[in-house]
Amino acid sequence: MTFELPLFPLNSVLFPGMPLGLHIFEDRYKIMIQECIDEQQPFGVVLIQEGQQEMGPATPFSVGCTAEIAHVEKLPGGRMNILALGRERFRIHSLSRHRPFLTGTVERFPLAVNNKLDSTTAGRRLKPWVARYLDLLSEIGDVEFDAGQLPSDPLTLAYLAATVLQVEAAHKQALLASENVESMLSSMTGLYRQELPVLRIMLEEGDQQREGPGEFSLN
Repeated sequence: MTFELPLFPLNSVLFPGMPLGLHIFEDRYKIMIQECIDEQQPFGVVLIQEGQQEMGPATPFSVGCTAEIAHVEKLPGGRMNILALGRERFRIHSLSRHRPFLTGTVERFPLAVNNKLDSTTAGRRLKPWVARYLDLLSEIGDVEFDAGQLPSDPLTLAYLAATVLQVEAAHKQALLASENVESMLSSMTGLYRQELPVLRIMLEEGDQQREGPGEFSLN
């Protein structure tokens, strides 16, 4: 079943259950967000495939995530700071530019769980990699992290792990567009295996810079 959804093309990817903070300052998005507030309806967050976020029409990827507005801070000139929460995936059937903002005819596109046992196993394999990665991020950013806070539900873990992973938006878009949770978890395990050593090197280089030259350094 399809329905019309206002779309917000961005240079970032939103996943279900994850928060998104936005500063609304363009007139077209002031109109869009105010309509969503008045009608208590979500909008769709989509990654830009072609075009620019601020200028002219942007063409998005076909899979996005609905966003429900949770908090609004009104600012002078009709500007707003909003906090939205990702709700559910959707797939775009067609785009329309007859409004000041982009809209799409979309259908819900829930992430399938083909085999519960396989998804649980894949989640267990990924979880320690995410814990190690977040431990390193906490060292870099001086942020406290408790590995016990990681969700055990494979789907929730998949979306959280995809959000915190520091990779290009195109990689995150590929994860969002996964056909099932098992393949998403498996892909992320591979990405975490690649990114964890990179993050560790960044941390070591940062420590060396903070320490400065040694006592007998020629520099």
